[in-house]
This record gives sequence, C-alpha cells and structure tokens, in this order.
Amino acid sequence: MINVLVTGGAGYIGSHIIEELVKLKKKVFILDNLSTGKRRLINKKAKFYLLDLGNSNKLKKIIRKNKIDSIIHLAALLDVNESQKKPKKYFKNNVIGTRNLLNACKNTSIRNFIFSSTAAVYKDGIYKVNELSEKKPKSNYGKTKLRAEKLVINHLKKSKINYAILRYFNVCGSSKSNKFGQINSYDLLFKNLAKSVISKKPKINIYGADYKTKDGTCIRDFIHISDIADIHIKVLKKIDKQNKSIVLNCGYGSGKSVLDVIKEFEKSSRKKIEIIIKPRRKADLSQIISDNTKLKNFLRWKPKYNNLKLMVNSCIKWERKLS
Repeated sequence: MINVLVTGGAGYIGSHIIEELVKLKKKVFILDNLSTGKRRLINKKAKFYLLDLGNSNKLKKIIRKNKIDSIIHLAALLDVNESQKKPKKYFKNNVIGTRNLLNACKNTSIRNFIFSSTAAVYKDGIYKVNELSEKKPKSNYGKTKLRAEKLVINHLKKSKINYAILRYFNVCGSSKSNKFGQINSYDLLFKNLAKSVISKKPKINIYGADYKTKDGTCIRDFIHISDIADIHIKVLKKIDKQNKSIVLNCGYGSGKSVLDVIKEFEKSSRKKIEIIIKPRRKADLSQIISDNTKLKNFLRWKPKYNNLKLMVNSCIKWERKLS
C-alpha cells in the first residue's frame, strides 16, 4: 500500500485523511473538481488533479500512470437540504460519479477501495443502528449514497479488490494542527454555532423542537474529524493486510441533542445564544446513534477525541482563524 488516490481530497474530510497519509510517507494523489473543495486545503506534498468523476477513461489513465493501489472515495455532494431540491444533480454526482470511478478501476493495479457513506441510509426511528439495521433513507442524499454503496459491492465483489464502506455519523471539529476544518456550512449545527459565538449577538436556528426526545430536539452521534481520519487509515491497512471487505458504522455510540450542543457552545464561549425555532425539515431524522461494536472489534479501535467540549472548542478555534 504505497500510492493512494483520494477523491474529494480538497474537502473537509479528505484534507484531514491526506495529512495523516503524508505523515505515513504514502504517495498521495488528489482528485477534486473544486466545486465544494478549496485550493487552500490541498496538501502541498500530494499530486493534484483538477478533475471530476465524469470520464472513466481519464480516471483510468491517472490510476495507471501513478500505479495507484488504493482509492479513498470521498467526492460527493453532501447538502441534505439541497438534495431535496435538486435530486438529479445528486444522482449524477454521487451515483453516476461512483460508477465511473468503479469502471476505471477495472484491469488496473487497484487493490483497496474505501467508500465514504453515511448514517442517512438508515430508516428513521430505530435510534441505535447497526450495519444490518433497515435501510430506508429519508433524504435524496441518503438515497444516492445507498445506491452508490450497492454499486461498490456489486462491482468489487466479483474482482480481487477489497472494499470498506464507512457510514459516517455527524462529523465535526477541526484538526489538531488547526490547518483543516469545516469550510462549507450546509446549515451544519457545529459550523453555524461556531460562526455565531464569535459574533456580537449569537443566535441559532433550531429545526423542530417537538420531537419525541428528552428535550424535543434532534439527537445525533457526533464524531470528531480526527477520529474519522484515524479510522480510514486503520481500515485501509487492515483490509489490505487481510484481503477482506467490510461495512462499518463510524460513530461514538452515544447521542447529544441539539440543545446539549448549544449549551456546550454557550459554556465554551461564555455567551448566551438566542434560539430561533423553525419548522421541522422533512429530510431530518429525529434521532440516530451508531452501534459501533463492529468497528471496535475489527480495529480494536478506541476514540481519542470523544469529548463534546473538545469538539466545540476546536470548531470555535477554527472559525476564529477563518475570520
């Protein structure tokens, strides 16, 4: 495992993973069309290709030219709310783009393929989900990710390519180095709160305060970006060594409500945040937490950043840097 291609490598999660791969002396190649990624996040020690996933032949040439042995496929459109308004755009990018990349892997040096998926593939109302829990996405974003998962499995199970499908729960925080953090908002809670508390009059929109939860707000399993990056590195090493394919939930296995998070931001910033209650959003799950037993057993994994205060402070530090 020497030459690694990261699609979407100029994005929030990709830039973190690449930072770790570079530390491990891997040769890293980035593929990104910069539609949501940023040039400032491109690692200077990686080779960058400005390209989208529209052309299998061009992708195959890059794979062959650089003798790529592993792909971490992160490139995707992620905005749940936008996906409800523009389903065709999300299908083209997330499903067709993944299919093109998989076609490009045929008859090449690829041995390992990691696909970034999401907890949005699960049915609402289960609360704690394992990898076999019922899949019934509410959002078009979740639907495209589930379709792409099936493509990965169907294409790669016939080949000698190992795959890992990683279903992220809610990723937040910035890197320890503070070089990389959330750049696009997508109406994300941590991003919005961090931007808000560095302003003079902090305020936040809450979408629904009448859910059947402890305080009426949505509950999520938030996971720090540095732990997500660590999972990718360890999973890639393990599937390569064991010639194994696997599907894994990536979360801490515990939930925090929207109000829990707001209170922690108030504590850390020592500011009162005005809460504006808005109507529920159709695509939002009421509460979802990962059963991460499989992840822990597969990697003997222990999170390093499972601390709400730490996550909140890293987000505030990042937004201060940006501003």
